[in-house]
Amino acid sequence: MTKPAFTSRKMYIFLLVLTIATTIGFQGWRTLLNNFAVDVAGLNGVQFGTIGSIREIPGFLSLFVIYFLFLIKEHRLASLSVIVMGIGVSLTGFMPSFTGIAFTTILMSFGFHYYETLNQSLTLQYFNFTEAPIVMGRLKSLGAATNICVGVTIFAVSGLFSYTEMFVAAGIVGISGGIYCSFQDPSSTGMPLQHKKMILKSKYWLFYALTFMAGARRQIFVAFAVFLLVQKFHYSIQSITILFVINNIINYFLNPAIARAVNKFGERKVLSLEYSCLIFIFVAYAFTTSPLVGAILYILDNILFGFAMGIRTFFQKIADKKDIAPSMAVGFTINHIAAVAVPILAGIAWMQDYRIVFLSAAVLSAFSLILVQFIDRELKIKMN
Repeated sequence: MTKPAFTSRKMYIFLLVLTIATTIGFQGWRTLLNNFAVDVAGLNGVQFGTIGSIREIPGFLSLFVIYFLFLIKEHRLASLSVIVMGIGVSLTGFMPSFTGIAFTTILMSFGFHYYETLNQSLTLQYFNFTEAPIVMGRLKSLGAATNICVGVTIFAVSGLFSYTEMFVAAGIVGISGGIYCSFQDPSSTGMPLQHKKMILKSKYWLFYALTFMAGARRQIFVAFAVFLLVQKFHYSIQSITILFVINNIINYFLNPAIARAVNKFGERKVLSLEYSCLIFIFVAYAFTTSPLVGAILYILDNILFGFAMGIRTFFQKIADKKDIAPSMAVGFTINHIAAVAVPILAGIAWMQDYRIVFLSAAVLSAFSLILVQFIDRELKIKMN
């Protein structure tokens, strides 16, 4: 990658370090958790779906980021959030039970979701309309490269170290990155002061609707795509790790291209492509009997997550500058209204017939496809 020449290089480096630290901690946790939950803790579908819902409660409570900003600067809170995430990851291996995994998951998730809220807010504040998608794409690309390193490392050491030791190692990296960045100050005094109150405006209705639908779709993928591969197709931890590595190699190269596509073609076309593909992917999840096809669908599904930056860059174009930080917090809460309920409901449906889960996701994708057709109209209203 070429050396970035953004309007705020200090903020770019700050977010880069925290993103890499967060990615190592979260990807380590994510790679290990499915097999840890099944092989060590013995969780069933309902319990695992419940863990998925518990994981999203902090995202639902992201609204409270607004009030923390009365006490601590935005970039400081971002660093602290990564530290909290790392602590949650480190403790996971010591608690191989439903209750233990639930506790460490919610701790990890508070840190992860609060950082993601602040990361999006700082990106939209410090970078202009053309820079913001490029920054998002580069950070996602570097995150993918980091995921590759995590996957290769876990694959290499999974037979040598216990789950507990691997969770601790991943968590310590997150903690270290957060501590380092807590001593940095990438802020600028020239930025508009952000409102420190909840912002809900009717002119942001489409952002809210797309964010809500994205939360429901994402949780079906996060909670059940890998679970399908482990439970139905009996993927081992090594197989899951190889899949993650392949997926991230592809995403490393594609994420910058997706960012350029947002700038070139606009949010409506990019998001329309995403949701059109998702309808096909989720229907295929429901009916495939091939472990290889399941893996290919997982990779395609994960690639499409990069397109979601279009929702945030669309919001940046219609938002008042002072609304960005509180709106990102409100957006995360809206995103997780569905995310809290969907995994446990889907877990119950899974126990009846797992195909119900993925066919429901296809319906959600179709509804999102309809919504994104309003994007150009909302942008014209803003311009007028």
